[in-house]
Amino acid sequence: MKIVSPIAQHKARIEVIPLIDIMFFLLASFMMVSLTMTKQRTIEVNLPGAATSQSNLKPDSITLAVDARGGVFLEKENITLEQLDVMLKEKLAVNKDLPVYISGDAETPHGAMVAVLDYVRRCGVTKVAFNVKPLEKL
Repeated sequence: MKIVSPIAQHKARIEVIPLIDIMFFLLASFMMVSLTMTKQRTIEVNLPGAATSQSNLKPDSITLAVDARGGVFLEKENITLEQLDVMLKEKLAVNKDLPVYISGDAETPHGAMVAVLDYVRRCGVTKVAFNVKPLEKL
């Protein structure tokens, strides 16, 4: 004999609509966070400003930084000019149009920046540029 319960039995089900709402919220959050992320490949330097600056960094480029004492850094690692010569020649063998960006601290002596620029050009790099930050609009 089967005893019937006075409470109605409902099938268990998963509510999908709240899960979809959560997924859209997470997607929008990750998109907003990724827009604010920047790829910092060098040491932190205080860049001088320029009125005509624009961002054009490419992933297949080399970014060098020159600190206030004249030390040269490649992706946060201190590097000598001889090591830089070997590395640049290896990368130029693969890509002849390899762009090199040089960023210098505002307190870096002009001679140190010119020395790095001259050395990079002697290695055979034809696309060399200085990084600057945009001036604040008044």
